[in-house]
Amino acid sequence: MGFGSYDESEQQNQEVNTDDKDSGVDVHENDHEGEITFDADTSTDDLLNQLETIKSNDE
Repeated sequence: MGFGSYDESEQQNQEVNTDDKDSGVDVHENDHEGEITFDADTSTDDLLNQLETIKSNDE
């Protein structure tokens, strides 16, 4: 029993053009510089207490 046919003609002439700069993905296309701020009405201690309550309820 074989693993399928092998056609050498499919393996020839598989040149890839890597000179085209427009065909790639630019991972820095949407980079932004700046800062993000978040204003909360709740104190850090209150948030940590809520987190501890959530963790204790999961156990």
